[in-house]
Amino acid sequence: MNVAILNTDIQLENERVMLLPFHHRRHQELKEIIFDDSIWKFMGMHMKNDEDFSNYIFNTATDKQNGICYPFLVIDKETNQVAGSTRYGYINSASEKCEIGWTWYGKKFQGTGLNNACKYALLQFGFETVGFRRIQFSADEENIRSQKAILKLGATKEGIFRNNYIDQNGQSRNDVYFSIIKEDWRAIKKEKFSTFQ
Repeated sequence: MNVAILNTDIQLENERVMLLPFHHRRHQELKEIIFDDSIWKFMGMHMKNDEDFSNYIFNTATDKQNGICYPFLVIDKETNQVAGSTRYGYINSASEKCEIGWTWYGKKFQGTGLNNACKYALLQFGFETVGFRRIQFSADEENIRSQKAILKLGATKEGIFRNNYIDQNGQSRNDVYFSIIKEDWRAIKKEKFSTFQ
């Protein structure tokens, strides 16, 4: 597994989306779309003001420096606007796995096909360049929209993790977990992402 590549500046791109390292100067453009309560309902945090925004930027950068994640800015190539953020998280080089998540998009970018293009870029790079054996996804048990989006990628639903995180109100929440493994990737790439090849 080529985990060392996660210590470099990675830029991923296809015809629909560009993913830039989160520390890119354009991260300030997230302010234009981030203050929307509907985005954060299942993310375990509030995003109400400039202090929340600064904390989000700082915590994301700190997690990256500590090797916990590799975050990206999502750029919609049709508009050249910052559309949101996503990341590889829970990176485990010993078990050659990670989780794609912490993904959010501004409202006007939701349901536009951007998520599918973004996930394809991450999955392709994750399996074919980094060499992960397992890439997992999770969604709050009540977040049906995200669960459907994950299933559309060809992921296998594995089960429910009870009390998996604590939300912004201090309540325990359950997550549904899904995965794609390297043995699945070739068929999924052909079936679900043929438009990008």
